Amino acid sequence: MTSETQRALQPVRLGDGALVHPGTDRRLAVEQWLLSTVSDVGMTRLEWEQHHVAMLPLGTLFSAVRIPGRLVQAVAASTDPEDIDPVLEETLEGPVICDPHGPRYYALVPASMPRTWRAAADDWRVADVDALGRGTYLGVPRLDAVVLCPGAASYWSVQMSGPGALCAPLVVARLIAAGVHRLADERAPWPVDPPLTPASTRSALTPADG
Repeated sequence: MTSETQRALQPVRLGDGALVHPGTDRRLAVEQWLLSTVSDVGMTRLEWEQHHVAMLPLGTLFSAVRIPGRLVQAVAASTDPEDIDPVLEETLEGPVICDPHGPRYYALVPASMPRTWRAAADDWRVADVDALGRGTYLGVPRLDAVVLCPGAASYWSVQMSGPGALCAPLVVARLIAAGVHRLADERAPWPVDPPLTPASTRSALTPADG
């Protein structure tokens, strides 16, 4: 467990003075932290309730690195989200949002990363990787959307462990480099980005044995 994660798991005092502890209350603390990026909290809660995803501004508390699915699939050596998600959790040790229709992965990083890693971000664009910061909005799923479900616009491939617990930029950079390297191998079987399929749907499409 990283020091950032350990700090995130400490009790958190919210704006109203309430002290939130880890465990079942951790999700509330993360939600409050995310909601602090918006001016209309009620509207954002309504978007989560009705659409299961809300648009949050980047570049204030956090930014995001958009990574194409083929890069992540190459690192995980799989196109199955049940294989990919644990690899991302172990590799990045920070929150990741997945858009299964790209598919695309969004690693949540410190707000300053698009500026401090600008030279690297310029190089990454060749691989369709982009560092998204101020002036950009990201569709953030409800915090209980932690598995890929049929019809989902996005889900948490890796959950937030606590408020402010983000992916380290260097770790994200290493993941991108590993994916680019593996895709350069002629034997890499991920030339395109097929939409991800929920496990329940895959089971339904698989013919019964015998």
